[in-house]
Amino acid sequence: MSARRRTNVSLTLTVPDLSDAATRARFESVAAAATAVDGHPPFNEQAMLDLASGRRTPLLISVGDEPVGAAILGQGELDFVIAPAHRGHGHGGEALRQILADAPDQLTAWSHGDHPAARVLANRYRLAAARTLLQLGASLTREIPAEAAPAAHSGARTSAFRPGVDDEEWVALNALVFASHPEQGSLTRADLAARQTEPWFDPGDFLLARDEATGALIGYTWLKIEPGSPSGEIYVVGVHPDAAGRGLGRALLLAGMERLRDRGCTSVTLYVEAHNTPAVNLYRSLGFTDHTVDVQYRRLPS
Repeated sequence: MSARRRTNVSLTLTVPDLSDAATRARFESVAAAATAVDGHPPFNEQAMLDLASGRRTPLLISVGDEPVGAAILGQGELDFVIAPAHRGHGHGGEALRQILADAPDQLTAWSHGDHPAARVLANRYRLAAARTLLQLGASLTREIPAEAAPAAHSGARTSAFRPGVDDEEWVALNALVFASHPEQGSLTRADLAARQTEPWFDPGDFLLARDEATGALIGYTWLKIEPGSPSGEIYVVGVHPDAAGRGLGRALLLAGMERLRDRGCTSVTLYVEAHNTPAVNLYRSLGFTDHTVDVQYRRLPS
């Protein structure tokens, strides 16, 4: 969410019909303009998937016939942005006021990039910072350590994900590993199937680690490379709690980085909760440094 000083403005919030190409273009133009100026998209992947599935609702913020902002609302969560050309006129504050008037008490709102104006709005409307998500990045042009192969250190063998075969087992392990994570831990088979239709999905970039003795799935690293991008993402890394302490997480991370380099990527990014100190320390030990910060705000009880 982003905005600046507040002035008296007259704006409207409408639910656009995104099945209409022209209307969708107006909505997307706001997000594209913000991405170009801010350096990162105003809506994260989960928001866009929720929008596509109908779980959340788009909002177009307009002054007259002019779109000045856009939002995605639902499931107790808000993502919204004001187009850069229309910032500084109070549109963000007025839009947030209208949204909060009908929003649930426990509404959360993301500030992608920790926008300074979002902090101002959060303070004005009694939203407190609840989560901090770090995006870290590293170069892949340097040599990756030889311990990239998990089997050499953790008693595990790796293989590529098999769509239609490994789905149920992976969803169960992912739910166990991320039981306390509000987004990742709630992924269903339908969510997994939706991601497999994305243009970036490649089963070879989804590495599964199985126990050499039992064949049980004990870990995974899932990679994401947008078509044509020189940068790859460690989409998610997970290790079964019973396999913790064997170096499997580190080995999976290194195997993922090696795979990205083999695929032609020159840099890698990942997201991690700021409070997850062991993971942050692991990533920093492998050369990852801060790139961007996302902050999630939660509405305080009135």
